[in-house]
Order: sequence, then structure tokens, then C-alpha cells
Amino acid sequence: MNLLHANDRTGEYPPSWYAATATPLAPFPALAGEVRADVCVVGGGYTGLSAALHLAEKGLSVVLVEAHRVGFGASGRNGGQVGSGQRLDQEEVERMAGRENARRMWDLAEEAKALVRDLIGRHAIPVAWGEGIAHACRTGAEVGHMRHYADKLARDYGYDRIEVLDTQGLRALIPSARFIGGELDRGAGHIHPLNYAIGLAQAAAKAGVTICETSEVTRIDRGTKPVVHTAGGRVICDQVVLACNGYLGDLVPEIAARVMPINNFIVATEPLGDRAGEVLTQNIAVHDTKFVVNYWRLSEDGRLLFGGGESYGYRFPDIRRLVSKPMLDIYPGLRDVRLDYAWGGTLAITLNRMPCFRRVTPNILSASGYSGHGVAMATMAGKVLAEAVAGQAGRFDLMAGLPQPRFPGGVAGRKPLLVLAMLWYGLRDRLGV
Repeated sequence: MNLLHANDRTGEYPPSWYAATATPLAPFPALAGEVRADVCVVGGGYTGLSAALHLAEKGLSVVLVEAHRVGFGASGRNGGQVGSGQRLDQEEVERMAGRENARRMWDLAEEAKALVRDLIGRHAIPVAWGEGIAHACRTGAEVGHMRHYADKLARDYGYDRIEVLDTQGLRALIPSARFIGGELDRGAGHIHPLNYAIGLAQAAAKAGVTICETSEVTRIDRGTKPVVHTAGGRVICDQVVLACNGYLGDLVPEIAARVMPINNFIVATEPLGDRAGEVLTQNIAVHDTKFVVNYWRLSEDGRLLFGGGESYGYRFPDIRRLVSKPMLDIYPGLRDVRLDYAWGGTLAITLNRMPCFRRVTPNILSASGYSGHGVAMATMAGKVLAEAVAGQAGRFDLMAGLPQPRFPGGVAGRKPLLVLAMLWYGLRDRLGV
């Protein structure tokens, strides 16, 4: 069993609120027979779609193969938050990469947000941009850290879009007694993630990309002319871009050892109507300070979309039960509200929580492991991969130069060790440590 098939029907989106409100998209045909291309992109999420689009705009012939539908994986199931910076605070990035490279990585992440908005506008993708992401704190120490960090970003990076909020200020946005302060980043935003992925696919197809859905890759023959095999055909190409993220499986073991799939879950309530103000008073998104983070926002039709909880096996748990617990801890007044949708998906994390850019061979490149910070960074990764394929590898090499250790225990033993670690951090969350 693998994660591509453990919880989903082949070639179908999961029954989420996103799928129920998705832009209609006729299926692309599966790969059949032998095809030749300059580049074969494996994976139809943000990374692969962005890479394919940018490669086609450079005049290269591109075939993209996707095991299910475009946007099937985390790209079509996530919380839709388009956050600032990298997954780690810049202080941590500076310690890891040095001040100069940390600045370049910050600039890359800021360009990533702008790229999302540019692609939406340039290709007329029917996705609304919601401005603002709040970070909700449970302790005074967390609020103090946020104040320090906001000052650092303004002083060292010229980023002044963050407002630090006291208890009264935060609760004016988030009417919950669970938080005592936080911050609001007006430079960040939120979108409908599946419709964004579908829009990227439509733009890529219009640019000349051949998209093949229900075309799961079974193996890749390496060499001067790599061959990408599926059950129905094969692609002979000059270069391969791997954009599989949490669904890579055992296709490329040297990447799988550094990128760990985990499952995350979201519920959508019934439309709240006038009660939406009990959840949020502005059209912002939120995440909290838990290690196993909770995140939420209101949908365009006034539902609470609330994400939380993780699992590490193949089968998803009882999602409604798992996610409703933290949702009702934050909003106990919603106990009588119906949950209309519940879905899960598989993302990928790295040991240091920074994206994993790797050159598997001179003509096989990979980017993955966005660790829950992938809407903007995965889109940007696709552009950076396209640059590297075209011979401009400076930004790819910047990210690939980060230390990216293997998970302890290797591919086989990493999961038990991760479960133990997450149980420990989950205990810290419950104890408020």
C-alpha cells in the first residue's frame, strides 16, 4: 500500500469543501505510448505545475505526469495560507545559512508571495486574495518573542507589515479566550488552494505543456536521456523535475530519506451566517503556536475551515473526531454547529523544516518538503527549478546548499522515531510548556 491509494479513489479529488467549490476541469488523458520531451515533470501540484508553466514559457517542450488529478495532493487540500518568509524564523535561518544567504532566502520567499498574486492576475485564475494572517499566542513569552521578531524583521529586513497585538487587540479579531495576544501580518494572505492549482494547470496547458493525469510513475531510468515509466507509456527526455512531495514513495530513495510524509486534516462547518463573527471579525486566516499547529479561516460562503491534528500511517483516522477537539477548545460555542466536510491529505516535512532542493543526478532535479509552508514556496520552487533546468542555477544552488540531513533510522525506521517525537511535542502542547 502507498499514500497515493490508501485513502482516495484513483483520479478523484477527495470529498472536501474545496472539491465541492472547484472550477470545473475536464480530465487530461493518461500517458499512452512513447513520448519525447525536453523535460518530464513528475507531479501535478504547485511545484510541478509552476515548473511546467515556467519551462514552457522558456520555449521547452514539457510533459507533466500526475498519478491522479492536478492539485490532487497537498496543493488541493491545504489551509490556503500564503505566509511570509521561510518555514523557520529568520533568526534560525541566519544561524543555519549565515546573514547574507538568509537575506537572499527572505527575498526569495517575499518574491514567492508576489509570484502567487502575479500568476493569479496574469492568468485570470478565479481565486480571491484574502489579506492577512494572524498568529495567535497562548503565553506571554510567545507574545514577547513575536514583538522581538517583528522588530527584527522591520530593522534588518525592512518588513513592516506585522502588527503586534495585545489581548484586547487579538480578541477583537479572534473572539476566543484561549489566546492572550499575537500578531497580524498584513503582507500575507489566503486563497482557495485547489482552484489555484487548477488555474495553474489551465495556464500550463495553454502554454503548451502536455498534462497526463492518472499516470502514476512506476520507475525512472537514469542516464543521459532519462526515461520516466508509467503503466501506460513512457517519456524519454533530457531532464526530469521531481515534484512529488509527500507522495514520492520509494521512487527516489535518496530524496525519501530526507523528506517525510505526514497526514494533516481539515473540517468545514455548515455556513455560519450571522454567527461567523463569533469566529473571526475580519477576512483573515489564523494559525496558533501549538507544535501540531491549528489553523483556520472563513470560507467564501461563511463556513469555518479548521485544520489540525496529524497522523503518520497510511490510513486516515476519524477526522471529525480528531479535528473537532481542538476546534471546540478554541471555539466552545460552536458545539452545536454541523460539520459538513472532513478531509485529510499528505504533506511532507524535513528534519530541519526547510525545503529540500536536491540534484539527484546532473539531469534530475527535485524540490519538496515544505513542512506546511508550501503554497508560496512550492510555487516559487517550480520557478527556481525551471531556471536551473535552463542553466541559471544560482537560486536552486542557494536552497540546495542548506544542510538537509537524513531522518534517523532511514526510510524504514524514520516513522517510529517521528511518532515518538510527535507524541513528546503533543504532550508539551497539552501541558502548555
